[in-house]
Amino acid sequence: MYIIIVGGGRLGYYLAKALLDEGHEVLILEKDAAVCQSINNELGSICLRGDGCEAMTLEQAGTSRADMLIAVTGEDEDNLVACQVAKHKFKVLRTIARVRNPRNEDFFRQLGVDVAVSSTSIILEHIKHELPTHPLMHLLTIQEKELEIVEVTISPESITVGKQVRELSLPPESILSLVIRKERKPTVPTGTTTLQDGDQIIAVTRPESVEALKSALTGS
Repeated sequence: MYIIIVGGGRLGYYLAKALLDEGHEVLILEKDAAVCQSINNELGSICLRGDGCEAMTLEQAGTSRADMLIAVTGEDEDNLVACQVAKHKFKVLRTIARVRNPRNEDFFRQLGVDVAVSSTSIILEHIKHELPTHPLMHLLTIQEKELEIVEVTISPESITVGKQVRELSLPPESILSLVIRKERKPTVPTGTTTLQDGDQIIAVTRPESVEALKSALTGS
């Protein structure tokens, strides 16, 4: 794949390094000449000096043949613009944007960014996952399909402990795809699978059904 990364900071550098190690063709767009030169000295001639928000720079980068553009500058506005120009002018199929302010996540998606990633939101989800009062963790949003992949943990207090999956009133279009138990291999649940204390359930559902799914699985 040909992947363009807008922003040559630490995140852009390590992303590029990892993608190069996987055999992808990578180009970094970076405005700072010194940063661009440093990247080229370390990783080879993969950094082009220029503003990734400008159509002229993106054209020089061959964005029309790119499979993906990832915008990871320190400015949400720049990341949004870079993704929008890549998507609408150069028809890039997949765009990913770093979001520093988690309030902008939904806004980015509404404006056509395929994936908006907020490190703040990711850390908060992991914190919630460690708290017994928050049994549900958001793992992934599949925007174009309007689906959420979530993990629900069954606690000792859950009234569903001991119940079979077929006894649960799951919301429509919700699928339980995996049950993870301590010291056992993950299994695909069936109607006769009995929920146990500590089960981690990986499920797919609609965004509007997330709370209903949690209630169905935990009884809360």
